[in-house]
Amino acid sequence: MNKMFDIDKVVKKLKDAKQQKSEFVGLMDSFNDPYLVLIACILSLRTNDKTTYPATLRMLKLADNPKDMAKIKVEDLAKAIYPVGFYENKAKQIVELSRRINEELGGRVPDEIDELCKFKGVGRKTANLVVARGFNKPAICVDVHVHRIFNRLGYVKTKNPEETEFALREKLPVKYWIDINTLIVTHGQNVCKPVKPNCSVCPIEKYCAKNI
Repeated sequence: MNKMFDIDKVVKKLKDAKQQKSEFVGLMDSFNDPYLVLIACILSLRTNDKTTYPATLRMLKLADNPKDMAKIKVEDLAKAIYPVGFYENKAKQIVELSRRINEELGGRVPDEIDELCKFKGVGRKTANLVVARGFNKPAICVDVHVHRIFNRLGYVKTKNPEETEFALREKLPVKYWIDINTLIVTHGQNVCKPVKPNCSVCPIEKYCAKNI
C-alpha cells in the first residue's frame, strides 16, 4: 500500500481542480430521484457517456416515473435508447423493473443495496449509486475508473471492482463515500486514463504510487 497517500489532501485537490464533468455525469449529479438514477445507470452499463447522455434524454421524454414507464412498449423504448450497448435487453429490463416498482413496491425504489440487487441486471455498482445519489445515503459506487485509479494510486490493492468497494468501505472515510465516484470518474475521464495517463497535469501526481 502507498503509505504516503493522504486521502484528505487528495480529495481536496481533486475538488479544487474542478475538472470538466461529462454531460452524463453532470446529469446524474442533478438527479434527486432514485428512480431516475436507477434507469440512467442501467443505460450507462458498457456504454460510453457520449452515447448514454442523449439516450437518457430520449428515454425520459417517453416516461420519467415507474408508473408511466411500465406502460411503454419495449420496442419503443429500445428504439429511443439505441445505440446504447445491449439496448434491447436494457429496454426489457427497464420496463420490467418499472412494473415491479409500480405494482409490487408502491412506486418506491428500495433504498438498500441488497434489495436493489434483486432486480434483474442490477449489480452492486448500480445499487450503490442509487443509494448514494438517489437517497443521499453513504454508499461507494465503484466502476472501472474508481477501481483502476485507487489501485494505480496505491490506496488499495484489489483484483476487481467488487473487491475495491469492500476495501474502500474499510478504509475510505464515510464523509467521502457519496462524492468519491463523481470525483474519480471525472479525473479518470480527463487525466488518469487507462492508457497513457496525463501525469504532467495531474493535480494528485505526487501522491501516486508510481512516485514511491
